[in-house]
Amino acid sequence: MGTPDQGGTPEVTDREAEASGELRWWLALQHAPGLGCRGYNQLLEQFGSPGRLFREPTLAESAGRPGAALRDYLRNPDWKRVEQALHWLEHPGHRVITRADPAYPELLTQIADPPPLLYVVGDAHLLELPQLAIVGSRNPTEAGRRTAHEFARHLAGGGLCITSGLASGIDGASHQGALEAQGHTIAVTGTGPDRIYPARHRELAHRIAEEGAIITEFPLGTPPLGANFPRRNRIISGLSLGTLVVEAATKSGSLITARLATEQGREAFAIPGSIHNPLARGCHALIRQGAKLVESADDILEELGPLLERFLIPVSEPQQQPLPEDREWDGEYRRLFAQLSFDPLQIDTLIQRSGLTPEQVSSMLLVLELEDYVSSAPGGCYQLLRSPPVFERNG
Repeated sequence: MGTPDQGGTPEVTDREAEASGELRWWLALQHAPGLGCRGYNQLLEQFGSPGRLFREPTLAESAGRPGAALRDYLRNPDWKRVEQALHWLEHPGHRVITRADPAYPELLTQIADPPPLLYVVGDAHLLELPQLAIVGSRNPTEAGRRTAHEFARHLAGGGLCITSGLASGIDGASHQGALEAQGHTIAVTGTGPDRIYPARHRELAHRIAEEGAIITEFPLGTPPLGANFPRRNRIISGLSLGTLVVEAATKSGSLITARLATEQGREAFAIPGSIHNPLARGCHALIRQGAKLVESADDILEELGPLLERFLIPVSEPQQQPLPEDREWDGEYRRLFAQLSFDPLQIDTLIQRSGLTPEQVSSMLLVLELEDYVSSAPGGCYQLLRSPPVFERNG
């Protein structure tokens, strides 16, 4: 990039000339010291164009933004970081969408402090689709993980774009469910577009970039700072018609996302759970506060109703897989099924209540786990994943 001349306007290079509109100014203003998203938006509302501020640096003071650091920056912007961003944009699938861009999501303009810029890796056109946010615990139960995966798979198969935060647990399961349905998914991150967090989701992130989209408001090089994730949450809910919370503790970022959805005039949904499951308490709190109780994907589709008619593909609820017909579930399995619950139970409790030996219970639980009827839980516990078969009762 060029350096500022005596009049405060930088020399325009070929690369700058190739940038769309005044994108270089938008990128430069993002790095202004002490400005932040809210200050950026206030200046936009007053002056319309970031370029005008760089051409007339004293305007920031007239807008109530005094300070030598900001004034000096407007006269001498960080062109090196702008150059890095423009170089990043040369790669296929990379895009920056500003609030002045017609591609900027309409729903996002309606929230408090919409991000002035969105960095996109992947298909930016997905931002035009109706979206449902699915969020929840980073350390869910196996049942919660499966629920998120199945809801996302079903809803994405029907035409909704599933939006989440790429975090471990419920977020990752939701993205994977949408991809499994060959549907659409968007990951909103709390890092720069050149960073992947958590690292264990590197492969998932690459797949989302190829088949969906990853977006962030943070510039290149931004690390996963704790303060970034609450800011990210407002974008997840702001892009979406509604937010579904699958599992969440009473104090969690997922509840913040649901609260933001309500404040933004969007729908909030929550899946109830066992009163003994700590990760169900956040969902129960949301329901008490007015979130819609959800038992099936159709509950969400019915609530969103007319907003989705022109987008969605009719689908039916997935049917539970029946037990294999060639297996005879004898009386011992019936005794074990009678004691199993959707709440986690210790194996010692199952042994005591069923009257079976430890060897029998361990062997049978392994079979039922392989057939997706139970899952292991922390603390040597087991819980049902789906309803057990109905046995004919003898006289």
